Amino acid sequence: MRLLAFLGLFLSLALSARALVSQHGMPNSGLWESFSGAPTAAKAAVGYVAAPEEVARGAVARWLRGELSPRLEEVLRAPPEEAPKLLERYALFPPPPKGLSVNLEGAKVEGSRVAFPAALGEEVGEVVVVLEGEEVRRIFFRPEGLGLPPYLLTPMAGWGFLLLSLFWTFLLFQPSPFRAWFLEALSLLRVYKGLYLFTNLLLYGLFALGALLAYGMPDLARALQVLFAGALEAIGLEKALGQGLPVLAGVIFHWNFSQGLFLTGLVPALFLGLPVLLLNVLRYFVFGFALSPALLGGTFLLHLPTLLLELQAYILVTFGGLLLLAKTARGEGYRKGLRGLFLTFYLGAYFLLLAAWYEAWEVGLL
Repeated sequence: MRLLAFLGLFLSLALSARALVSQHGMPNSGLWESFSGAPTAAKAAVGYVAAPEEVARGAVARWLRGELSPRLEEVLRAPPEEAPKLLERYALFPPPPKGLSVNLEGAKVEGSRVAFPAALGEEVGEVVVVLEGEEVRRIFFRPEGLGLPPYLLTPMAGWGFLLLSLFWTFLLFQPSPFRAWFLEALSLLRVYKGLYLFTNLLLYGLFALGALLAYGMPDLARALQVLFAGALEAIGLEKALGQGLPVLAGVIFHWNFSQGLFLTGLVPALFLGLPVLLLNVLRYFVFGFALSPALLGGTFLLHLPTLLLELQAYILVTFGGLLLLAKTARGEGYRKGLRGLFLTFYLGAYFLLLAAWYEAWEVGLL
């Protein structure tokens, strides 16, 4: 589970639920686990229908015994024809952390999910079992601090995000510091257009390369997509679905801004740009691979504005980091370059705001 959490933080791109979570809410049935191991038809013949908590309890017991999860070594050493299925199974049933204790009598049923209180040392959380009828399609451990803050899922938070969006946009059209910073950031793109163009060509190009390669390796790309969907599901992103457009948009913006633009954007960019460039080289290639039109089909075009806006936000902070490196190397000073980085970070944040509203609308439409 820690591998999924790390990937979610490291790559941190709030992808549309239609593209990932919903699409992989029904993975290949051959990967699912039956409650008792007996054929579904046989159980139906005797009229037996197990309660969700009973199904989940049996699955968690098997998961804890290591019967459901492949080891990471198996995935890495698997031959090419077997690796995608093993990777997908690893994503759906990540091995339980060593020392994890689960209270199997404390089941809490919420729709198709059953949660059991769990602890890993002093770290508390829950083991979540995702069901489809009597079939178990995913099991994972969610530490208490990994999920979304509960206040983000309230109507008040949604209205607050709507007001923030309107007020911010309004200030961009009025004489204000917000407008001045916005225009100064845009001027940096014109002054250093060569560096900005290089950053765009490199990162969008890597995304396109990954998308093209997915046509030749669709099984591996699909398994990687399931892996990312698991990371998003582990943080509880699905709880925002059905809470209304403003709430969903606010959740998407919060995750992209805090984990994407700040944690894996601005912070590594402060170290003279190169760390954020290397991180995004990997991020863009991998997401091109996992979000290729080869997998998304016709929905790719509808999702394209989200991708362009979100990826541009991360390109802007990468450009800002390289600008910091350039100004420092030329002797203009780290502090002067730092202002350019903060300006591009600010511009990127507004791109994420626009992307969040579009993506929330897109999810509602689909």
